[in-house]
Amino acid sequence: MAKRILVPLDETTEHEAILPLVADIARAGGATVRLLHVTAPPGNLVTEDGQVIAYMDQEAARLRVAWLDYLRTIEPLLPGVELEREVRFGKPLPEILAEAEDFDADLIAVTTSSRKSLKDRLLGSVAADLMRRAKVPVLLLRPVRDD
Repeated sequence: MAKRILVPLDETTEHEAILPLVADIARAGGATVRLLHVTAPPGNLVTEDGQVIAYMDQEAARLRVAWLDYLRTIEPLLPGVELEREVRFGKPLPEILAEAEDFDADLIAVTTSSRKSLKDRLLGSVAADLMRRAKVPVLLLRPVRDD
């Protein structure tokens, strides 16, 4: 039974679809769930005339707080579950894999995108790459399409 579940999320309800299943698994096994958001590394925030109004580290701190706030809004969807939150900067796949290792996750739970372009189907997705490269099991949920 999984004791440390990593759940990568973005700000879409589609990706949040896996949360009820994760909550059931976590409650049944007394697992800790770590919610993760991966975002692109920020640069300096500059005005149109090139004046720096926030340096990269300041912008990273601001984004980290904003994403942690988003992850806190998810907490009501996981009642009775011990939760942690983390924000990482970089490309999704390597950061998710690194966080899984750092967290010592024994399960990664992700939702696949239900709408894929031909390019996405041919090249794969983060979820498909996770299935191939993760050192722990990956629980994949494909939401039902509404159309």
